[in-house]
Amino acid sequence: MRQSEFLNVVMPFKDKLYRMAKRLLVSTEEAEDATQEILIKLWTKNESFAKYKSVEAFAMTMTKNFCLDRLKSKQAGNLKLVHSNYNETGSGLQKQVEAKDSVDWVQKILEELPEQQKMVLQLRDVEEYDYDEISEMLDMQPTAVRVALSRARKTVREKLVQKHNYGIG
Repeated sequence: MRQSEFLNVVMPFKDKLYRMAKRLLVSTEEAEDATQEILIKLWTKNESFAKYKSVEAFAMTMTKNFCLDRLKSKQAGNLKLVHSNYNETGSGLQKQVEAKDSVDWVQKILEELPEQQKMVLQLRDVEEYDYDEISEMLDMQPTAVRVALSRARKTVREKLVQKHNYGIG
């Protein structure tokens, strides 16, 4: 595959690779490094793309595995999982503080989820992959993906309701 073909295949989803890496590694620099490593690996393996149903799913799987390996390495103590899609709108200070507080609580709840549930929630609700794609990426049955997603959403919902009802975490 020539460089231009490679770029046409890979570049449309490179931002998703970065977001996945950022979700797992938190550090912008670590996520950028991981994304660059994955793109290099994809370039060196580009002749073998034909055997995969979805190059994007293959790349997301590579990213997930690379990041999980990084987390397991000696540097893992310095990294944690955090993610926020919060964008400030120009609303009043009180609303901004409340929204930030809610985002912080969701982040704390997400940190407590089992790794598989974190990944499924990220891929489905943030990256908007369908169940079959997630199933392929995580090497899970589609039913197991649905169950993990349901449990993750239920946990997040229950803990947020508990926090808002009782004011404690």
